[in-house]
Amino acid sequence: MRVPVKRVLTWATVATSTAKGVMFSVSALFFTTVAGISPATVGVGLTIAGGGGVVTAFAAGRLCDRFGPRRVLLLAATAQGAALAAYCLTRDAATFVLVACVAVGAESVQRTAHVALLARAFTGPDRVGVRAWLRVVDNVSIAAGSGVAAVALAVGSRPAYVTAVLFAAVLILVALVPLRALPVLAGEGGDRPVGGGRAPLGDRRYLTATALHAVVSMQFLLLTVGMPLWVTGHTPAPDVTVALLLLLNTALVSSLQVWSTRLVTGVPSAGRAVLLGTVLLLLACLGYAAAGYPGGAGFAMALLVAAVVAHSLGEIVTETGGWELAFEWADPAASGAYQGVSQAGVAIGRAVAPVVVTSTAVAFGLPGWLLLGGVFVAAGAGTHALTAARWSPKSRPAPEAAR
Repeated sequence: MRVPVKRVLTWATVATSTAKGVMFSVSALFFTTVAGISPATVGVGLTIAGGGGVVTAFAAGRLCDRFGPRRVLLLAATAQGAALAAYCLTRDAATFVLVACVAVGAESVQRTAHVALLARAFTGPDRVGVRAWLRVVDNVSIAAGSGVAAVALAVGSRPAYVTAVLFAAVLILVALVPLRALPVLAGEGGDRPVGGGRAPLGDRRYLTATALHAVVSMQFLLLTVGMPLWVTGHTPAPDVTVALLLLLNTALVSSLQVWSTRLVTGVPSAGRAVLLGTVLLLLACLGYAAAGYPGGAGFAMALLVAAVVAHSLGEIVTETGGWELAFEWADPAASGAYQGVSQAGVAIGRAVAPVVVTSTAVAFGLPGWLLLGGVFVAAGAGTHALTAARWSPKSRPAPEAAR
């Protein structure tokens, strides 16, 4: 029944990721113009919520092992939908922070539960393949949500922003419809509580791989925070270039993410893929840096396009390799707890990335870009060494496939 499970998760991802695209586009203006929250308070509140999201991502893994990922997904989606709707009633800083913590925390729980479900419902290459497919769906749906939000942004009125946020809340709740079918499709393997197994916090190999992947995952914020700041403030390229480069990244990831799974057939190839990807990230850093030197807008844009191509390819292969290790090195008897650790690591990497990127590349130019690229390569080399170590491939029973 793997195809039906994939179909269910696809439709659920369409709904939640479209909502995510809407919120990405309108949330900042909604919080400041409709809710009346100051930009500084919004920043602090979302930072607090992000920290809470790290904790909930980790805790969700144990909840999935105890109660089953489907139940956790349903409860978290309900909580997130309610929190998004509650934003429309928010008028003070304390309420905003509370609602943001619920919304961000529930989203983090869903991410962990999603991956925990994949770990149970699929085996071997199918797990990485389905996850790659869902990432494509996620990217396309976010873009669609951004397009919907453009209508609200064009209108620019309070009712338009409120309608957009409520639409996002409804979409999250719509995701409950396909998710409720999971017990029929996934059978016991998809939603059966499990017990026993090793504690992931005692698994040094898994923790090391998670920490290294957290470092590599900073590249996401390099694209969405560092690159826009660098292009608009340090290169002769027009500001509109930022939007075009982000569209290019979305197109490349959507086109090549599933294909990239052919490069990873096991733990050794996953290590090689991560190393290759980080070398590509280094090349991207060099391209970004070069675009900041005199040479005209056209030359700068050409360098930026080349940099984003390298960045996108690096993103694709490092993610594929990282997924393989997160699945293959997890104890099947504690799959939820292990995926909770993995997702918490990614959340930490993304949380610290804005500070790291802005204090290195954006602040110091070429030396900063070289330092950042070197950090990525060091993490890739560490991952490769970890996968090549004699003690790394351990014999473990395969997770039960969905029936």
